[in-house]
Amino acid sequence: MVSPAQTGLAPFIAAIMLLAVILLTIFSPQIATHDPLAMDPLMRLKPPSEAHLLGTDGYGRDLFSRMILGGRISLLIGICAAVVALGLGVLIGLVAGYFRLADAIIMRAMDALMAMPSILIAIGLVALNGPSIGSVIMAITIPEVPRVVRLVRSVVLTAREEPYVEAAMALGSSTPKILFQHLLPNTMAPMIVQGTYIIASAILTEALLSFLGAGISTEIPTWGNIMAEGRQYFRINPGIILWPGLLLTICVLSINLIGDAARDALDPRMKKRQA
Repeated sequence: MVSPAQTGLAPFIAAIMLLAVILLTIFSPQIATHDPLAMDPLMRLKPPSEAHLLGTDGYGRDLFSRMILGGRISLLIGICAAVVALGLGVLIGLVAGYFRLADAIIMRAMDALMAMPSILIAIGLVALNGPSIGSVIMAITIPEVPRVVRLVRSVVLTAREEPYVEAAMALGSSTPKILFQHLLPNTMAPMIVQGTYIIASAILTEALLSFLGAGISTEIPTWGNIMAEGRQYFRINPGIILWPGLLLTICVLSINLIGDAARDALDPRMKKRQA
């Protein structure tokens, strides 16, 4: 087991900060001081005050309430994108690593996907399907699947040469049993680590798409949408960009630090060095 002394304090501080952000977003309906969608033209661009903790945006909406609700949606997109990308990537990677004929076809398709700029794929899909949460999740997922496939394939190619897998083949075990009972468990550790990186990347990509106006509809608050709306008011109330940007940075940095710690903890080579 990896101790705090071995990993350093950074992952534990990151976990605490990430937990705080998650709790803040989960309980946003109870914590929010105002309706995040309610507009008040008389309260436009107000500075932080007792009534509005972080001030108001260009439509008089409470920035704090919008920010914590936006965090819930941004995190939801990140988690959903990671789950879908991992699910598809693991299945395709298992097939590519186990069946040599399928490997050649699948990997050429994955190489073609990886050659395309991910941001252009995302913008194209959102433009084609319209600005919705589902479209953004799909746009983020597609570029991530090839990375998962390549990782799973490399694990399977190594694991299928292990004696216990060869013994299962020799004994006539069915292909599904070999894939899911003998090979799939070998992918769990790298997939946990990869999942954290996908979540962080998905949150950043959603923010970038929304900031460019190619993401979720502006009626739905996300960190990216809030920052995009704050561009024209930056000199008057820079907090519209800075506060959601700070939460976005804390969230992504924390997830990446936790992912690095998980990688070190689950990597047998790291365990040998620490021993």
